[in-house]
Amino acid sequence: MSRTRTALVTVAALAMALSALLAGPGSAAAAGPLPACRYDDVVTKYRLYTDWRRTLLDTIYKVPRSYAPVDRADTSYAGLNGGYTVRKHVIYDLKRMAAAARAAGARFSVQSAYRSYDRQAAIFKAEVEEYGYKTALTQSARPGHSEHQLGTTLDFRSYGNYTPPWDYADWGTTKAGAWLKANAWKYGFLMSYPKGKSTLTCYTYEPWHYRYVGPWTAKAVRDSGLTLREWLWRYRH
Repeated sequence: MSRTRTALVTVAALAMALSALLAGPGSAAAAGPLPACRYDDVVTKYRLYTDWRRTLLDTIYKVPRSYAPVDRADTSYAGLNGGYTVRKHVIYDLKRMAAAARAAGARFSVQSAYRSYDRQAAIFKAEVEEYGYKTALTQSARPGHSEHQLGTTLDFRSYGNYTPPWDYADWGTTKAGAWLKANAWKYGFLMSYPKGKSTLTCYTYEPWHYRYVGPWTAKAVRDSGLTLREWLWRYRH
């Protein structure tokens, strides 16, 4: 075999090995089609604290009640209002994003961040009491199913305005909301429930709800044109 042919075979073998490695159990082929929105209680596949980038939580998949990251820091360390916590590794990019938004005249504040299983249970119960069970399912996660329990997800509101973002006709059209929609991905944050995608995300539009997946993953999801749920199912499930 010639040196050229040997080199080509070696490159091909390496490419095949890399493809197999990338495919693995989380490949698109292995995942199958995105499941329709339904309400189950399946413990999600990637549920370790180190799986924070790829943990799929939706109306089907959940983390256990015991899932409660202890490596959390107050959002005041990111130059934002305090009294809320996120996992420590989120602080660096959250601080950068907050500073960029201030410089752009689109300053925001934190409305909510980490929530325990029990806290989410209380929130869902209140939603059911106010709106009824069927409506509550579309706008609030059942306990264990909330991305807030990961410690990497925040709800934002406009700075200097204590009106909750969900009380706006569309908070995404405010200065802060529009800036986050256009720029949050650069800092590793993605809007989990974008407008017009409810049949894919299983929840109503929430322009204030952002999950941190890191800048590289956020760019990959954005470039794919998929919602975060679709991407996690296709490439990480």
